[in-house]
Amino acid sequence: MRVGLGTLVWTLLVLGGASLVGQVVRVLSIDVADPPDKSHITKNRHTESGYVSLDASSDHLIWFMQISDLHLSVFQDATRATQFQEFCLTTVDAIRPAVVLASGDLTDAKTADRLGSRQFIEEWATYRDILRSAAVLNKTVWLDIRGNHDNFNVASLSSEENYYQRYSVQGKHHQRSYMYNYTRGSDSVAFIGVDACLLPGPRRPFNFIGMVTASEMKMLEQFEMASMHYNYTIWFGHYPTSCILSPDPGIRRLMGRGLVYLCGHLHTLGGLVPNMYTRQHTGSLELELGDWKDERIFRVAALDHGMFSFTDVKHSTWPIILVTNPKHALYAMKHHEPLHLIQDSTHIRVLVWSLSAIVAARVRIDDSSSWLTLFHVEGPLYVAKWNPDRYLVGLHMLEVYARDSTGQEATIIQPFSLDESQPSFHFWPRALLMSNLSMFFQFLFGIMVCICVIPLCVMRYIHHLVLEHRMFRPRPRWKIINTWLRKLWVLVSVDRLFWPLIFTAVYLPLGPWFVGEVIEGHIGVVFAWGTFVNRSYLPGSLTYAYGFFQLLVFHLPLTLAVAHCIDFRFWSLYIDPLCSFPRYLCRHVCLLFLVTFQIISAYFFWLAYGTMALVLGPLRTWSAILGVILWHQSSTIHKDLLRGAAEIWVPHYQTWKDEEVTKNYESHENIAQSDL
Repeated sequence: MRVGLGTLVWTLLVLGGASLVGQVVRVLSIDVADPPDKSHITKNRHTESGYVSLDASSDHLIWFMQISDLHLSVFQDATRATQFQEFCLTTVDAIRPAVVLASGDLTDAKTADRLGSRQFIEEWATYRDILRSAAVLNKTVWLDIRGNHDNFNVASLSSEENYYQRYSVQGKHHQRSYMYNYTRGSDSVAFIGVDACLLPGPRRPFNFIGMVTASEMKMLEQFEMASMHYNYTIWFGHYPTSCILSPDPGIRRLMGRGLVYLCGHLHTLGGLVPNMYTRQHTGSLELELGDWKDERIFRVAALDHGMFSFTDVKHSTWPIILVTNPKHALYAMKHHEPLHLIQDSTHIRVLVWSLSAIVAARVRIDDSSSWLTLFHVEGPLYVAKWNPDRYLVGLHMLEVYARDSTGQEATIIQPFSLDESQPSFHFWPRALLMSNLSMFFQFLFGIMVCICVIPLCVMRYIHHLVLEHRMFRPRPRWKIINTWLRKLWVLVSVDRLFWPLIFTAVYLPLGPWFVGEVIEGHIGVVFAWGTFVNRSYLPGSLTYAYGFFQLLVFHLPLTLAVAHCIDFRFWSLYIDPLCSFPRYLCRHVCLLFLVTFQIISAYFFWLAYGTMALVLGPLRTWSAILGVILWHQSSTIHKDLLRGAAEIWVPHYQTWKDEEVTKNYESHENIAQSDL
């Protein structure tokens, strides 16, 4: 049986698509049938202390806070600093956390135009002075760590631009990752901070993806082994694991025996994904925190008899309510927490904080008409007796209400279950936190290169087959498809248009994009697959995303715009020489827009990386020049260069050609006779 080319192509597309879908399903699956590592399982170390039930006691209860992406700036939004000072003075005083985790991007490190990037000592001084004036270190333990903005334009850890080591709390003691051990009574927690900042730290925008080197990974493995001596392990850092490149066994597997990884960096995509939470394949949670920069969000978390609970809160929102028993069903971790304690518990346990005294606190289950009064025990702990045997099957809803003496009130509703029933995490949080963004960008970049190269090459090959009368020209039924087929066909028939477009698309994944000051005072070379700067190699990551958008918003539209323009030239030379002003405008406006856009992008590139990057910049500057050249060529190309396309697309072209030859012959013959 003969298999056609179309059948083969469709078969490959279906198989490739099925494989891709399978990979996506595997990545986004949150089912954890077995513990992450049976040989080194978490072992629910907290249960070994002999805890029997969750009662009304305030023992075995620890709470802490997280704040992320402060972006303190000398140019933008002074209220970031003033409200951060309020947070340190008022909020930390009211909550009295054991620890505060400041998970990166402490400063903004952007120039006034928001295009350039470097460290500003004034921003770091503001951060230090706020902590000092609020006497934060007298109230709690402050664990800060760097983010990518804190690493902009930092050539090395010993660089004078590395203000983190001089102005932060932990930078004076730890250059990069570190572990802090907190103990309260018989409970102990290991907080492990992961510094995945690139070393050296380039200027923006190629500083979005973090990396854990082999030596850093060994240190983290040592921390992880040491944390086995403590009841619980909490990981924190700036980058989500989807934004971290790491050697085997991988940063997620390493964190798998901890309860949770707390991070920031993605800013909930500007509020589009407000609850960016997931449970990784290891069974532990990964929770991205919304930014302080624009959203003014912070997190309060608690460990109650080994069960982890949290709530994300807007600044100046009171009262704050956090239910620790029964635990929120969505965030239950059966291999990491003693969930059986919920069934044996005697009391509902709720933490409530406010700036004023709490005058009313109550709870009800499943929209019951009768509320249970929450009685104050100690500190923020409020309890009410309950009978968990009534709720052994399925999901149930718990509603808590609290009001303080000033009249401020809050209500929360959350699901719980005693039989491991769980709601599902939303798709986008899972996709953003469980994928590998660097590989995803690389895949998109590769797909775009293929889209920009393969169709043109195939069409060029078909063009030659048709010219050699080895096949017939395709004739699509739909007029619009036929029209664009002709436009692209004319394009590929012209060498001086076809080859520059193909070469440019193939060059992007292979050749250097620009040479310039990737770090101030340090010349670097940036490729799609990596950056060489300060005698170091940084593997490609965000560069793939940058290349993808370059192809998507410039190169591919440029190809279509040039095809559109050359088709107008072809039409005017062979079919209809008349051209109205609207047609003339339609012919050039797209190319004008694209070239202008690329020139503006090159200008921004100059602001970010300097004159050398502008001059030696194939990615931006040279692409703009190429656009101008192709625009001119497609508008003024000679008729003879379009004869190949005319033979295929112009009706009776061969007859016209014979008539021209005959006419030329007769004119020469007449001249000869007149001479005689």
